[in-house]
Amino acid sequence: MNPSARRRLTLTNSVVGAVIVALDGTVLTVAQPTLRRDLDASFAQVQWTSTGYLIAVASLLVFAGRLGDRYGHQLVFAVGMVGFGAASTGIGLAPHIGWVIGLRVAQGVFGALSQPATLGMLRAAYPSDRLGMPIALRTSAIGLAAAAGPLLGGALVTQLGWRPVFFLNVVPALVMAALALTVRDAPRDRGSAAGLDLPGAALLAVALVALVRTLVVLPETGRPTGTVLGALVATAAAAAFVRHERRAASPLVPPGLLGSPTVGAALGTLVCACATLFGTLFVSTYYLQDVLGLDPLQSSLRALPLAVMMVLGAPVSAVLLRRHGPRRTTGTAMLLILLGVLLLSRLDRASSDLAIGAGFLLLGAGFVAVMVSATAVVVRCASAGSAGVAGGLQQTAMNIGPAVGLAVATTLVGLAGVDMGPALTVLAALTAVGALSALRLPGRGDAPVAERRPAAHPPTDAAGKVRTRR
Repeated sequence: MNPSARRRLTLTNSVVGAVIVALDGTVLTVAQPTLRRDLDASFAQVQWTSTGYLIAVASLLVFAGRLGDRYGHQLVFAVGMVGFGAASTGIGLAPHIGWVIGLRVAQGVFGALSQPATLGMLRAAYPSDRLGMPIALRTSAIGLAAAAGPLLGGALVTQLGWRPVFFLNVVPALVMAALALTVRDAPRDRGSAAGLDLPGAALLAVALVALVRTLVVLPETGRPTGTVLGALVATAAAAAFVRHERRAASPLVPPGLLGSPTVGAALGTLVCACATLFGTLFVSTYYLQDVLGLDPLQSSLRALPLAVMMVLGAPVSAVLLRRHGPRRTTGTAMLLILLGVLLLSRLDRASSDLAIGAGFLLLGAGFVAVMVSATAVVVRCASAGSAGVAGGLQQTAMNIGPAVGLAVATTLVGLAGVDMGPALTVLAALTAVGALSALRLPGRGDAPVAERRPAAHPPTDAAGKVRTRR
C-alpha cells in the first residue's frame, strides 16, 4: 500500500472510530429514560450505566496507549472496535439492568483501547508538522456525532425502543476493525516502549478511579466522608505514581512527556475548556427547561450553534494554528469561551433567542479551537514511539474535564436553586485559569517538537576507545 493510500485509510479509521464512540455516548443519554422504565431500574442504577463506563475508560486510556506503542496502534484499535461492537450487541440484548451496567464497563475497557489509537495512528502516518488538519477533521466528525446523536437516538427510541440504539455501531465497528488490520503499522521504535510498567499503570488507574468517583459523588452533599476519602486516595496514588515513574527503568509515561511544561500546559487547558463547556451546558439546559419552560427539542435547537461551530470551526482552527501558533490560537479560543460563559450568565426570562444562540456560538468556536490546537501540541510533543501514551493523556484530559465541570455545576446549582450566577462565575474563573495555562504553549516560531531520547553511546573496545568502521 502506497503512503498516500495508507494515510487516507488511517484517517478514515481514526475519524470513524472516534465517531462510533462519541455517537454511542450521545444516544445513550436519550435512551436512558426508556431503558429505566423497560428494565424497572432505579435512577441510581441508570446513572451507573454512564459512571461505570467513565471510570473504566478514564483509568485505562494511558495504559491502552502504551499497548498501542508496543504492539501497534492498528492492532489495538481493531481489538478495541471488535470488543466495543460485541459489548454493544450484548447491551441491546441485556435482560436486566445489571447486565447493562457490566457491559457498559466492558465497553469502557474496549473504548479505552480504541481512543488513544485513533491519535496514535495519525501521529504514525503523518509528519508532526502536518497533524493539524487530520486532527481537525477528527474533531469535526466528533462534533457532528454529538449533534446528530440525540436526534438519531430520539427517533430510534421513539419508533423502536431503546434496544436498537445499541445495534447502531456494531457493523461500522467491525468494518473499521477489518480495515485497520489491512494497514501495516509503520516500523516502531521498540526501545521507547520496552516495558508496559504494570505497577505504574495500576497506580495511575487507582488515582483516576478515585478522582472520577469523587467527582461523581461530590454533588451528593450527604456523603462528605466518601468525598474526602476519595480525594485523599486520588492524591496519594497520584503522588506515588509520579515518584514511581521517575525511578522506573521503563516508565509508563516517558520523561519527555511526564515532565514537559508544554504537555502539562496543553492538558491543563483541555481540562479547563472541557470542564467549562460541559458545566455550562448543564447549567444552561437547566435554565432553558426549568426557567424558560422549553422542552428538550426546543432547548437543543437553542444550543445548535455550538454543534455547528464544532463541525465548521475545526478546519478553520487548523489553519489558524498553522498561521499563528498554539499559544495565540489557544489563548484567543479560551477568551471566546469566557465571553460565551459571561454572555450566558446574563440571560433572564426576557433574553432573546439571538442572545442565547450567540452565547452557545462563542462556546463552540472557542472550544473547537482549543481541542484542535491543544491536541496537536500534545501529539506533536511525543515521538512516534510514544504517540499512544500522548493520545491516552489527551483522552484522559477530555474525560476528566467534563467530570470536573459537571461536579461544579451540579453542586452549585443544587445550592443556589434557579440562580445560574454562582455556577457560571466559578466556571468563568476556571476558563481564566485555562487561558493562563495557554500562555505557556509554544508560539508560532517555536512549535513543539517530539521528545528526544538520549543519544546512544558509540561502541567501544575493551580499552574504552571508540570503535570505527573501516
